[in-house]
Amino acid sequence: MDVPLWVWGITVAAIVGMLVFDFFGHVRKPHAPTLKESGTWSAIYVGIAIVFGLIVLVFWGGTYAGEYFAGWVTEKSLSVDNLFVFVLIMASFAVPRELQQKVLLFGIAFALVLRTVFIFVGAAAIENFSWIFYVFGGFLIYTAWAQAKSGGHDENEEFKENSVLRLTRKVVPTTEEYHSDRLTAKLDGKRHITPLAIALIAIGSADILFAVDSIPAIFGLTQETYLVFTANAFALLGLRQLFFLLDGLLDKLVYLAYGLAVILGFIGVKLVIHALHENELPFINGGEHVTLVPEIPTWLSLLVILVTLLVTTWASLRKNKKDAQRRQERGAGEPAADSAGRHIGAPGDPDADTAAAPPDPREAPVARPESRRD
Repeated sequence: MDVPLWVWGITVAAIVGMLVFDFFGHVRKPHAPTLKESGTWSAIYVGIAIVFGLIVLVFWGGTYAGEYFAGWVTEKSLSVDNLFVFVLIMASFAVPRELQQKVLLFGIAFALVLRTVFIFVGAAAIENFSWIFYVFGGFLIYTAWAQAKSGGHDENEEFKENSVLRLTRKVVPTTEEYHSDRLTAKLDGKRHITPLAIALIAIGSADILFAVDSIPAIFGLTQETYLVFTANAFALLGLRQLFFLLDGLLDKLVYLAYGLAVILGFIGVKLVIHALHENELPFINGGEHVTLVPEIPTWLSLLVILVTLLVTTWASLRKNKKDAQRRQERGAGEPAADSAGRHIGAPGDPDADTAAAPPDPREAPVARPESRRD
């Protein structure tokens, strides 16, 4: 895939321009976005990503377009999983809702810079060391196993500060309260960082772990550096709006972790097969290529990813519906309780009839007037 330097320049300028527009158009003035605003802009960013894929189709052909869409869908799916951690961070630092947009946008910009570095390092490694595919493939298979074993994120899960945050708190003075949307504040003549800055550092350090998973995954779908970069960029753009759109619905995707495990495991196997085809290690088949198993085509990768996500979403929604029905049935079947907490009319209660029946006015004691002495 031949991508001229000027195309790279236009692409990078367009992505930076969208980030700048996002900041001045939505984030600069702190506010909590409405569901309509989040939904509209999420759809716009998805539309931009699809249009870009069609441009790839027109100028570079269906194979590269398929690789881009497979990479973009995978990265978008992994970013949804990352939102669970963002929710935990926001809750842990009690970030006001109107300030969460700023934290997310700065975190996305940092993630994009970080992943760009990882992409070029990964591309250089692939160019010079064919055995790196074994490393990427084995790592993804292990990640898939760990993801499936963990079962995803618990709604009662708490965010645990990593060493970067702990070191930051020790080295840099930190305020206890927020100061609007400022990252630093001056107290008693000394500069402090605010909890908003700490939350931003938390998301930034979490992005490092996310990149370690996502970059090998997309290199398993395409080795074209331009497609890897753009798929990551368009998956990250719109993540801020997606956070507010899916907020409160993330815990309903109960099987997302298993779906991502299937996708990562599949890509890991695909990478190992590709590594065997490119094999140069002397202790494997005498350094010769191993072509017994055919490589997995791009169309099959995209099909597996889409079907896995559809099945995962359908199964999650179905389970949530059944759980809601069971809770409703249990709630309807529970006997009422009086003010003392005793069940009224409970089966097997010998006093149920008398307890449930209202008092008979005919049996009520009659008040007699007191006699007066003259």
